[in-house]
Amino acid sequence: QVQLVESGGGLVQPGGSLTLSCTVSGIIRSLNAMAWYRQAPGKTRELVASITSGDYVNYADSVKGRFTISRDNGKNTVYLQMNSLKPEDTAVYRCNARLEVPRSAFEYEYWGQGTQVTVSS
Repeated sequence: QVQLVESGGGLVQPGGSLTLSCTVSGIIRSLNAMAWYRQAPGKTRELVASITSGDYVNYADSVKGRFTISRDNGKNTVYLQMNSLKPEDTAVYRCNARLEVPRSAFEYEYWGQGTQVTVSS
């Protein structure tokens, strides 16, 4: 059973930093693109950052220069380093992974359960 387990959310003051991590557990054949999404109350889900298996990264304009996505393929883990946090960054952050499993030719998409990030003084 493949699962994505997130950690690192919490309450932080404006200007502070947090690092989210998401680890893929279970038997997989290949871990492809990974990404972080967020959804604030009353708003639609938005892509925050993504990273391909070749380490090509993409960021939402609202987080460029403040957030950094990275991955450790040996640990099947993706990270989101968040600096200079603003109240508008408050949201539930969810990890997304596209991966392949043994004995299948398809790519599957999995989601983490979400972790709350609250930026407030």
